Amino acid sequence: MSSSIYARFGVRAIVNAAGPLTRLGGMPLAPEVAAAMAEAAGTCARIDELQEAAGRYLAEVTGAEAGYVTAGAAAGLTLAAAACMAGLDVAAMDRLPDAAGLRHEIIVQRPHLTAYTHALRVAGARLIEVGYLGYPGQGATWPWQIEAAITQRTAAVAYSVGDAPGSVPLPEVARLAHRHGLPVIVDAAAALPPAENLRRFVADGADLVAFSGGKAIGGPQASGILVGRRDLIDSVSLQHQDMDVHPETWPWRDRYLATGVLAGPPHHGIGRGMKVGREEIVGLLVALRRFVGDDHRAAGARQRAQLETILDALRDTPGVRAGFAPRADDHCGYPVLVVRIDEAVVGRPAETIVRELLEGEPPIGVSQQFLRERAIGVVASTLHPGEEDVVARRLRETLRPHTPPQ
Repeated sequence: MSSSIYARFGVRAIVNAAGPLTRLGGMPLAPEVAAAMAEAAGTCARIDELQEAAGRYLAEVTGAEAGYVTAGAAAGLTLAAAACMAGLDVAAMDRLPDAAGLRHEIIVQRPHLTAYTHALRVAGARLIEVGYLGYPGQGATWPWQIEAAITQRTAAVAYSVGDAPGSVPLPEVARLAHRHGLPVIVDAAAALPPAENLRRFVADGADLVAFSGGKAIGGPQASGILVGRRDLIDSVSLQHQDMDVHPETWPWRDRYLATGVLAGPPHHGIGRGMKVGREEIVGLLVALRRFVGDDHRAAGARQRAQLETILDALRDTPGVRAGFAPRADDHCGYPVLVVRIDEAVVGRPAETIVRELLEGEPPIGVSQQFLRERAIGVVASTLHPGEEDVVARRLRETLRPHTPPQ
């Protein structure tokens, strides 16, 4: 673990056993990804041309009509909402997030509401919630509830990939939406692996799908993928890129101005503050090629072996019971080690353990996904070879019972 560049600025490098979380810097970059970014950083390129080249590869990998590199999945959702509201109306692009007079409502099932659906509202969209959260219905959403919410103000239907029992599945959502001429936006930020999911949601009828580039794909942390319908991706590019140009010099003048599609180039759209550099675009493409070619079953087995080392080190620790989370053996997702803490024996709450691990030497980041169960999670996807021994040692030391003062 090299920490010299961080130390220069008074920052400590951490051992990341929490997974590719944004607050911990995401996934460590593979050497070929870092090298590609460094090479791109040394020269300039036209971003519109680079994005179009990237889009062709993203379309090939996902089966979509077109693709685009975004500044993370959340930025992709904001741009997706903007595209569904503005389309190719340059005047509408010019005034978002003021959506007055536009189709601006996005329907979402209540079990699909997450902290990230806020990204849709950033563009000016209003979320229309449908379905039940509890009795009667036990969290169910019925197809008719989605259809009944569709009005002349509806711009799209949103769908979040995750564990939401009782919700209407994506293929049926897509059929309903398309019957009314509406696009479907899918938040698939953390839906990889398996790699097959790169094509799954488009095949199920999604019109725009957002993936994180800095998680399982292993690209730059500030990168993401948005794929889908060509016309919507065109709107995304027009609302995202630097369009501070004269009509006569605009590289896309023949495509949009000579044809009468646009009255003029849009300027500084809603996505302007979410720009993506050439380094991120190139790094994402190289990482994606690597991800598509990886043996994910073998990678899962390697991660499980690292976690078993940690599990073995904790077996005799008083007040600690560790084991793998369900589905840890299918290698379709990350294997996760769950460390359950008897707080009466250990002498501190689980939250204190998380802080002590992060503030100790070396700092260890662990998953807080299981804190409500009085447990912490350990993920190996972001560990370098050998770091499992460091994590095991720090966990043993930190989880050692504290004797209360007499």
